[in-house]
Amino acid sequence: MPSYTVTVATGTQWFAGTDDYVYLTLQGTSGCSERHLLDKPFYNDFERGAVDSYDVTVEEDLGEIQLIKIEKRKYWYQDDWYLKYVTVKTPVGDYLEFPCYRWITDEKEVVLRDG
Repeated sequence: MPSYTVTVATGTQWFAGTDDYVYLTLQGTSGCSERHLLDKPFYNDFERGAVDSYDVTVEEDLGEIQLIKIEKRKYWYQDDWYLKYVTVKTPVGDYLEFPCYRWITDEKEVVLRDG
């Protein structure tokens, strides 16, 4: 099963971090991944200025990655998050960067294209 390494960078502004649930979906030329919760056990993910990496394993090859979807869902109370960028390392070793550089508010889905 192919595995992708996803790196998520949170901004350094005051209150840029979040405790909300963050989900990722990869969309490629050959298919779409399941929605993956980005979470490390016993670790405070997405803190201000943090760069966090996650391994995302998919059932089958997705082909060339065209876009990613980031979803933020409320954990305890509504919490805004400043997402700088997401990078994806493909199973063949290619790196793709998906710039965002904006606040993600409420419970939204944001679609990012390779930049």
